[in-house]
Amino acid sequence: MELENLTISKTHRGLVKKEFSALEICQAYLEKIESEDKKINAFLTITKDLALSQAKKVDDMISTGRKIPLISAVPCAIKDIILVEDVKCTAGSKILENYIAPYDATVIKKLKGENCVILGKTNLDEFAMGSSTENSAFFPTKNPHNLARVPGGSSGGSAAAVAADECIFALGSDTGGSIRQPASFCGMVGLKPTYGAVSRFGLIAFASSLDQIGP
Repeated sequence: MELENLTISKTHRGLVKKEFSALEICQAYLEKIESEDKKINAFLTITKDLALSQAKKVDDMISTGRKIPLISAVPCAIKDIILVEDVKCTAGSKILENYIAPYDATVIKKLKGENCVILGKTNLDEFAMGSSTENSAFFPTKNPHNLARVPGGSSGGSAAAVAADECIFALGSDTGGSIRQPASFCGMVGLKPTYGAVSRFGLIAFASSLDQIGP
C-alpha cells in the first residue's frame, strides 16, 4: 500500500485495523519530502523529531488498546506564520530568520492534543503579503502540477505540499484569498473559516480584522 497519498479517513481506518503503524506513515511522508521537495520548495523547515515523537505516541496508544482521535498520526504541514513551540517561525522573512516560537498557537495546541503529526513549516510570501509565493525571502515555491507555474499565495507552500502528496493536509492563513487562491491553483480544496470561528492566537498578523487560519 502506498502511504504517501492517503486521506484522513483512510489513515484512521488503517491505523485502527493495524494495516500500518503511525511511525510507518510518518517515515513515508518524511522520505517523500526529502526526495521530492527540492524541486518544489514547499517547506522551509522540517520538524522530523517532533513528527516522529508524535507518531510514537499514537502507536503507544494503539498498542495499549486506547481509542485514537480521527486525525491522530495524520501528517500535516503548517504555514510558517503560525507559531509552533521551539520551532523557527520566519513568516517568510529574513527579519525573523532565527526567531524561535516561544509557545504554540491555539490551533497547534489543538492539533497536538489530537496527536496530529506535524511534518514541518511551509513557505509563503513574506509576511503573507503576496499571491504567488515568489516573494518569500528564501526561495520561490513551484506548482507541483507544472514547475513553470506558481502555486498561488500567500499560503502557496501549504497548497503545494498537499498537492505533491508531501502531507495529507496543511494549515494556511487567509486575509484576502491566501488559502482559497493557492488551493485553486494547486487543485485543492481550501477554506477560509467564518471570522472569529478559529482562534488567531499565535498567528503573525497581516490584518488582524481580516486574518483567519484554515485548511
